[in-house]
Amino acid sequence: MKRSRYIIAAAVCLLAAVASLSMGQVVIWPWDIQGVDTVLCRIFLYARLPRTLACLFSGAALAVSGAVMQSVLGNKLASPGIIGVNAGAGLGVSLCCAFGLLSGWAVSASAFLGSLIAAAIITLIAYGSGASKVTVILSGVALNSILNAASEAVCVLEPDVSVMNVDFRVGGFSAVSYGRLVPASALIAGALLALFLFRNELEVLTLGDDTAGGLGLRVKAYRFFFLGLAAVAAGAAVSVAGLLGFVGLIVPHAARKMFGGEIGHLLPASAILGAILVTVCDLLARLLFMPYELPVGVLLSAIGGPVFIILLLRRKGARSHV
Repeated sequence: MKRSRYIIAAAVCLLAAVASLSMGQVVIWPWDIQGVDTVLCRIFLYARLPRTLACLFSGAALAVSGAVMQSVLGNKLASPGIIGVNAGAGLGVSLCCAFGLLSGWAVSASAFLGSLIAAAIITLIAYGSGASKVTVILSGVALNSILNAASEAVCVLEPDVSVMNVDFRVGGFSAVSYGRLVPASALIAGALLALFLFRNELEVLTLGDDTAGGLGLRVKAYRFFFLGLAAVAAGAAVSVAGLLGFVGLIVPHAARKMFGGEIGHLLPASAILGAILVTVCDLLARLLFMPYELPVGVLLSAIGGPVFIILLLRRKGARSHV
């Protein structure tokens, strides 16, 4: 049953990628490209292809990052966008631009460092002070506001940064280039590969600190290790896609319902479903209001906001019946 679901999900992901490559203000089918130097070929190679790859990599990274954070923190409402990891990456990119470091590797590294610092702060709140799970989420919301305020301050003090960051703060793929895509995709691929290789340790960690420690797992070291990998994936995705919200929250829930909660299934399922969600939303953002383009971050927020409210209400209802 799960194998057939994987096949269907992979087929949908492939169809979404093909549609993203082909459809837009100019429809490009493979047989329409007659030569390397033609206009259609240039549109395909330098606009459609990097944009589609950015959607696939960013969607997979944000979804897997959310699944890891929810598992490590033991809270199904945790995600990079809610607990401040995306905002930390955004602040890192703003500071990077303010200092004039605009290369792809510099932007990706800054986003990673910002997200890692945010993840470390949340970890210290969660486990250093014995905070409850609800307190962790509320602290993350507060941290998210603080980091966003810091980014706004940088933009006010450096107006040029504000101009460069307009699309970044909303979230979108209209200005994706290979200069940012290549380093970001390399970091994402490395982080996801490491998470898949250490999926058994992550599975043990989700059993709880006492159980995991009793089985010989170095709980604190692996917790920081997994949060660090999640921060790498989320930070790299933010560096190329901007501040896309709710992908890391809603996709892991869908993956659990369709493929189960085992880490060995949750991570690949989240990667595929996240890639599908972002690619389809980006395609709709291009097509719905042609010739105008809606930022994909707006569409994702319109979808993710109601889903987040539904999840909150379900959790409250479940507690009331205990």
